[in-house]
Amino acid sequence: MTAEPVTDQQHPPAALPATVRASLSPSRAADFKTCPLLYRFRSIDRLPERPSVEQARGTLVHAVLERLFDLPAGGRTPDAAGDLVVPQWDRLVTEQPELAGLFGPGDEAGTAEFLRSATALLAGYFAVEDPRRLEPAERESLISAVVDDELLIRGYVDRLDVAPDGALRVVDYKTGGAPREAFEARALFQLKFYALVLWRTRGVVPRVLRLLYLKDAEVCDYSPDAEELLRFERTVVALWQAIEQATVRQDFRPRPSRLCDWCNHQAHCPTFGGTPPPFPQRAGAADPLRDARSRPATPGADE
Repeated sequence: MTAEPVTDQQHPPAALPATVRASLSPSRAADFKTCPLLYRFRSIDRLPERPSVEQARGTLVHAVLERLFDLPAGGRTPDAAGDLVVPQWDRLVTEQPELAGLFGPGDEAGTAEFLRSATALLAGYFAVEDPRRLEPAERESLISAVVDDELLIRGYVDRLDVAPDGALRVVDYKTGGAPREAFEARALFQLKFYALVLWRTRGVVPRVLRLLYLKDAEVCDYSPDAEELLRFERTVVALWQAIEQATVRQDFRPRPSRLCDWCNHQAHCPTFGGTPPPFPQRAGAADPLRDARSRPATPGADE
């Protein structure tokens, strides 16, 4: 799908109905599905998390690909993308000083290898797409919709392409390797979340949900339909109801899996002999529309 030139734009959020009392992003929804206790640590306790090198690399690559489309179409080359790596990393470190702690003082070799690895992932991007033929309608765009009259669902889309006939393609960059079926389902859950928002707000079911796995230079396309999104909407509402019940009961149980190896909160998890902090009083009552973070998980964080 090659889009006509469209001005990069954000759709301003509409005023929320008075009935809306909670919000949910795909990252936090996926947290609860993966491990209810992880959801609690991130969304209720709001425990700090140290960034990993993998997450930082994902954030950097996403930033470079977003800025790449600021260039004239003919200038979107691998060399031009590579030239964006260092200035984008400098910007990210300035905006997120905690990233500077990933490498020790004077570890120039570690930093250089990190930047080289990000550049290698960009080569994977150019192996599956030619950005000179694309003019995205939106990049890093916040989209939101109200479902069931009470729940605001929202998230940031890496890229939205609009074809001349109005068809939508949702594109998500993944800097990890192409996953096995179970992990791919987690990635598609995120894209279905976005597809539901777009369908509810724009009346169009996206024609394609596309995952670009840059490490392996692979593309995964999925085409939803309205009936599937309607079922998915019911799933999201049921998921939020389960979160509400767990909050009332103050009962968020761990669900051990292989993903525990990457969890920041093992010291507080009973599975690893830890103890969760006391449950916050009136958790979430001050601002029920505030998600765990000002935006969903940092790009690359869930990879």
